[in-house]
Amino acid sequence: MKEMNQSGKENQSNPKDQNQEMDPPVVRLGRTLKYQGTILKIYEDEVMANGHPCRWDFIHHDGAAAVIPVTDEGKILMVRQYRNALDRYTLEIPAGKLDDPKEPTLDCAARELEEETGFTADNMEFLLSVNTTVAFCDEHIDIYLARDLKPSHQHLDEDEVIQVESWELADLEELIFQGRISDSKTIAAILAYARKYRG
Repeated sequence: MKEMNQSGKENQSNPKDQNQEMDPPVVRLGRTLKYQGTILKIYEDEVMANGHPCRWDFIHHDGAAAVIPVTDEGKILMVRQYRNALDRYTLEIPAGKLDDPKEPTLDCAARELEEETGFTADNMEFLLSVNTTVAFCDEHIDIYLARDLKPSHQHLDEDEVIQVESWELADLEELIFQGRISDSKTIAAILAYARKYRG
């Protein structure tokens, strides 16, 4: 789409100027590891931002994958589980972290599908990628669509309690618009799936 100015004429933009605008106004001077957990590394970054010295928090995550499992009837399998950070149960698509930073996300998505829902899929298709918390965390999630599901068995971790639920797409959209689904990867995945495959 062309951008027009107030006189109705097309704005003439200089690609060189656009590239200059995209140059990051931040120079990282140092990065110090402050804490290492089971899935996260928390750093303190020393930066010059717009010429001012600052200290910023940065959280590294090795990455994850998620999946939208769609049954032959067109319903979506969702998982309901307790999330300690929110201190409540959430309704989400199945997902999990990579076993290794170099693990293919397709392999991770297939594993999480079976572990959390008890189904495998003969058809796995890439849908989209999301960065969940761009302000301070580099977590990256590839999301796949799983179809032609076959019953298998759940393989939950000792500390996992997951309830599998079957939902209509329209009902999930309504929960999103009501604010009752707040998980970012789930919102992105459901709305992307609806936009691409409805009907």
